[in-house]
This record gives sequence, structure tokens and C-alpha cells, in this order.
Amino acid sequence: MFQLRHNGKGIWFGQFSLFPQEGLVHGISTRLGGVSKLPFASLNMALHTGDEADAVCANRRLFCETLCVKPERLVTLRQVHGERVHRVRSDEAGRGSKVYDDSVLQADALITNELDVPLMLCFADCVPVLFYDPVQRVVAAAHAGWKGTVSRITQKTVQQMRQECNSRPEDVLAGIAPAIGPCCFEVSEAVSEKFCKAFPQYPEIISYSSEGRIFIDLWAANRLQLEEEGLLPRHIDSADVCTKCSAELFYSYRKAQGTTGRFAALISLTDVVEQSD
Repeated sequence: MFQLRHNGKGIWFGQFSLFPQEGLVHGISTRLGGVSKLPFASLNMALHTGDEADAVCANRRLFCETLCVKPERLVTLRQVHGERVHRVRSDEAGRGSKVYDDSVLQADALITNELDVPLMLCFADCVPVLFYDPVQRVVAAAHAGWKGTVSRITQKTVQQMRQECNSRPEDVLAGIAPAIGPCCFEVSEAVSEKFCKAFPQYPEIISYSSEGRIFIDLWAANRLQLEEEGLLPRHIDSADVCTKCSAELFYSYRKAQGTTGRFAALISLTDVVEQSD
């Protein structure tokens, strides 16, 4: 289950009950409780939108303090709507935390098995997917826009977790965070043809209105490819919250017609507290 929480100081954020609290921290920011001014109001987490960098860094500090992670150790990337997955090493902690040009270049997913290296990606309608392998102790975050979904970025993230860190798909937990829903993600015929080709066995991903408008279910497209990769259905949770319908809570590129902030999806491994006898 995906639930919104409040830190008592104006910051609202979402979490999945699927993920354990022990040894892990994660959160999905909203647009509430920050310092950015319109059109980025108020908790804009992205440095590449045209917002003031000082405001974004202040917002990141507020969100990180809420989750009890160190903002100076954030690792983020330049998202390019592709399929590249980057493994983060401990010496990369802090990449992109304060300066956009210092971000990991040209990738759309991050994985790590390092402690206290928070992975953070930014969104405004595209699909955030967070992963946790409690057996091998691996976390990952993926950015699945429609192009990344067609390229199976979430599936390839799990494959990379297996190849790099020996994760077994049946052990991996995945949370599909708020993103534009099948109610609002209208596409052209050319885009729908790409989904037909990429997911021929799943026609339910595409729907048609009585007027002939075409809509894509990105939530289902990402869930189905994860199940195809071997994740157990009970290990996949979807928020089922449309960002365009809920633009008062989450940034939506389509609702704002292009000029807007970004919310963040963050996940990090923490120490596991040993239980005394």
C-alpha cells in the first residue's frame, strides 16, 4: 500500500508499506512544503528546470532531513529516457547533489549495494520505480517514461541487479510510485504502435475512447514486464495515483504544459540493527 505521511513541518511524502523500515529508507516527495516560487512551487527537487539552485538545494535538505539521510551524499543522474542502468559505487556518493553537471551522465536507472548512498531520481509524469532486494541487500531506482517503458528499463534494472549483485528476481520488492495514469496518458497512433510492438501479448495496456483517442497504461506496462522478469506479483506494489489528476500534490509536466518542478523518488540502504538475545 502507498500512503502519504507528514513530518509535522509542512513536508508531505509517500511511502510503500511493502518495503521494510529496518535497514532501508525510502520516500516519494510531493510538491508541498518547500521554498521554491511559482511556477516551481514549492518542493521542487530538480536542478535542471530553471528554478533557482539555492531553492532546490534547500528543498533537498528539507526532504532528506525528513527521511534522515544526508543530502550531501545524494546520487542523481541526467535522465535521458533511455535504458542504461548505472551501478553506483561508494566513491560516487554526492554526484549531482548540489550541481546538475556533476550528475551521473546519460542513464535512467541506478543500483547500489553500498550503505548510506541515497539514490534519487526526479519526475513529473514519468513512472518512478523503486527496488529493494532484502536478501542480497541491493537497492535501485528507475525512471520509466514512455520511451523507457517501451525499452523495458524496469526489467533491465532487475537484470542488472542480478548480474552485478546476484539478486534473484523472486526476492526483489518493487514499488511503482505516482505517475501519469491511463486516464490521462493520451498518445498518438505512432506511439501506440510502439507499445503494440513492445508488448504484443498485453493488449490491455492500450485503451480507446469512444472518440478514438488512444491511452496507455504505463503502470500496467511496468508491472507486467517486472512479472515477466520473475518478480512475484505480491512483491510489486503500485500507488495508482495519477500525477496529472493530482497536480496539487505532484508535479505534472502535461498539466503544467511544460514549465514545472519535479518530485523525487529516493531509496537508500542503512545499517541493520542487530537484535540482542
